[in-house]
Amino acid sequence: MKVTIAAIGKCKRNSPEQALINEYIKRSNWTVLLKEADNSTQDEEARFLQSAIPHGAKVIVLDERGENMKSTELAAKISGWQLNGCSELCFLIGGADGHLPSTRDRADLVLSFGKLTLPHILMRAVLSEQIYRIQTIISGHPYHRE
Repeated sequence: MKVTIAAIGKCKRNSPEQALINEYIKRSNWTVLLKEADNSTQDEEARFLQSAIPHGAKVIVLDERGENMKSTELAAKISGWQLNGCSELCFLIGGADGHLPSTRDRADLVLSFGKLTLPHILMRAVLSEQIYRIQTIISGHPYHRE
């Protein structure tokens, strides 16, 4: 599986968040690519995010209005997509003002990681860990305990 994380805001190179992101990307058997753009107007952010979506990828928009799922539920959804021929995912993380309706409408899944407000940089680290966790759940590795 190839995964793109498109995000607004840039993570500092030697930050603790970047170290976490790098660690989970390195652990994953999936190819994970991070695309970042500077904060801008919501329209410009939406254009960047939508242009970052690879052709044919399933799109998962991270949004507070989205569905709150367990890791196993998300893994099952992604596994189902894989069984139906999906080989590419794209996660979209918006800016401080969130996503425009046009971006949410483009989603195959609008996903919430809960009602907490997290900095966008930290959200990338959490998402990177979840991508690794999902990949291990799908592969049957005993990493996940439930």
